Amino acid sequence: MSSGAKADEFVGPIFRKGLWHFVRTLDLVAHRKTKHRLVERELTACVDPTIAMKATFASPSVGTCVSAKPEKNANTYTFSNRCDYLGPVSTVITVHSEEAYTEVNELNKGDVPRVEQVVAKRLGDCNDAAADVHRSATLSH
Repeated sequence: MSSGAKADEFVGPIFRKGLWHFVRTLDLVAHRKTKHRLVERELTACVDPTIAMKATFASPSVGTCVSAKPEKNANTYTFSNRCDYLGPVSTVITVHSEEAYTEVNELNKGDVPRVEQVVAKRLGDCNDAAADVHRSATLSH
């Protein structure tokens, strides 16, 4: 199969390339209403978030973890099970526009349930074409 054919198979959201601001949080869930913030990081970079989305939607099976296909409902993509660096997670990606989205990954298995959230918003165009480094995956995964 050619790489052009693989690109045509992508059924996820498309975002505008440009200067994006990402806020990533990782919380430990002690109880349903009690969360402890483990990590909060921010990144502003000139990226094309569609590249990171393609990686998310192509999430391969890892060992005994088998990724589910996403279900689309209006502006939301839901993966009941996706193999991630956290382990098997449920993922919900809410697309607000081609310039903003939220991704929530919940790990409920094991003794330490965690919730990772990435809030992404496009700020504008990139000022320098040389700064167009695709670092999307650095923050979101």
